[in-house]
Amino acid sequence: MENVIEIKKLSKKYEDFALKDISLSIPNGSIVGLIGENGAGKSTLIKALLGIINADYDELKLFDKEYLQSEKEIKQDIAVIFDETHFNQEFTPRFIGKILANIYPNWQNDIYEKMLEQFNLPAKKKLKKFSRGMKMKLEFAIALSHDAKLLILDEATSGLDPIVRDDILNMIRDFTIDEDHSVLISSHITSDLDKIADYIAYIHQGRLLFNKSYEELHEDYGIINGTKEILETLNDGDIVGYIKEPYSYKILVKNVQDLKRVYCDLEISRPTIEEIMLFYAKGVK
Repeated sequence: MENVIEIKKLSKKYEDFALKDISLSIPNGSIVGLIGENGAGKSTLIKALLGIINADYDELKLFDKEYLQSEKEIKQDIAVIFDETHFNQEFTPRFIGKILANIYPNWQNDIYEKMLEQFNLPAKKKLKKFSRGMKMKLEFAIALSHDAKLLILDEATSGLDPIVRDDILNMIRDFTIDEDHSVLISSHITSDLDKIADYIAYIHQGRLLFNKSYEELHEDYGIINGTKEILETLNDGDIVGYIKEPYSYKILVKNVQDLKRVYCDLEISRPTIEEIMLFYAKGVK
């Protein structure tokens, strides 16, 4: 199995928004960051992928299985974490474990109890007394206790303090040490993705603008702070976009290694994921 997820021409139309012809492949064993501004379609894509909403598509496969033909089997191998827990706030972690043992045939309660202890989560304390960070750690304890092969996170780290976010990023790294484990993480905290992502997929206004390896983005793209004259000397094919500032131009370019050979003295800095997203969304081409 080369790809854990295969999507071809997926579309979903609402009255005021449309997800348009999304084709996306996610390699097995990778961490893929799904980025885009609020309302771009990230959550819509995830919900369509999980069958929460109906969508049109030419192909939708997970684990090399057609979704409609193998939905139940596929969902046994997926763990999903949204931006808030959907369990009753009166439940305790231990009670939730008993519920899930009847849902997942591969539920491993010994691992779950160990995770609760590792994350310092009181097994008999009601969720309404948990902080947001504790609730997110509980979601991870659940996700890692039924032998899921694909972990999907939809803004699961938003609103968390940096310490808890760092703990969660470490959990994601540990999860993918096993090359049969993959992660799709939607987040607007792009600095988190700079730390862990193997690939970045960028959705803008319902369309997938690119799906590139982090290495390609890191090595092939650069930012030039220069004058209008420098902008005019660059080939159009090398310019992704530029933003005019009060006294200069910020230019996002690609083919950086070739440009460095031509413009030996030109300083080209490496962009963050956030900067790349900004240029694609707001830069002039």
